[in-house]
Amino acid sequence: MIEGISHVTFIVRDLELATKFFKQIFEAEEVYSSGDETFSLSREKFFLIGGQWIAIMEGESLPTRTYNHTAFKISETDFETYKSRIERLGVDCKPPRPRVEGESKSLYFYDFDNHLFEIHTGTLSQRLERYKLR
Repeated sequence: MIEGISHVTFIVRDLELATKFFKQIFEAEEVYSSGDETFSLSREKFFLIGGQWIAIMEGESLPTRTYNHTAFKISETDFETYKSRIERLGVDCKPPRPRVEGESKSLYFYDFDNHLFEIHTGTLSQRLERYKLR
């Protein structure tokens, strides 16, 4: 039986730059760094973000940007705080996608390795309720 998502791994060109990204935007707690050891495929670091295990491993950046993304749930009251952190770091943000009235707030942005992230204020149940109104 699936208990949930164990962890998410992102392949990054520069572990220190990726560390800066996760710590400055998400206030990630670094819980492990392999240093020069390679227990897995390459050097790696582990973080906790909202209790979720996030791993980064050294490797080649994604060659292209797509809409595949990882979304982090935040409260509506924290939206401007996260938006400010993202803007301060200077990462590329996507223009917002069209939304129906009553849908939650989101901001999409890329890390330094072409991974797309989203901060999102809504829940699945809220979205399903809103879509019923169509």
